[in-house]
Amino acid sequence: MMLEATINHREKAHALLKADADKILRLIEVQIENLTMPQCPVYEDVLDTQMYGFSREVDFAVRLDLISEADGKALLENLEMKLNILHEATQKSV
Repeated sequence: MMLEATINHREKAHALLKADADKILRLIEVQIENLTMPQCPVYEDVLDTQMYGFSREVDFAVRLDLISEADGKALLENLEMKLNILHEATQKSV
């Protein structure tokens, strides 16, 4: 029973972190489409703040042993990769 609860918490933590990463990606997409260009300091501040907050969330989940360090790193790298692709696409359309 305890093992099942632990697995459930780990799955939930991973799903919540993935959902937060998706929210950050959507936020940046909306900002690029509607508000500012990627060279804008406001865009960079939002991106830096969101990435810092997400990295702290991931670190917290790792320290609680809800996700592995490798999974946390993969979540961060995946979000960074998607944001880089989005940024490159925006540069091409400018």
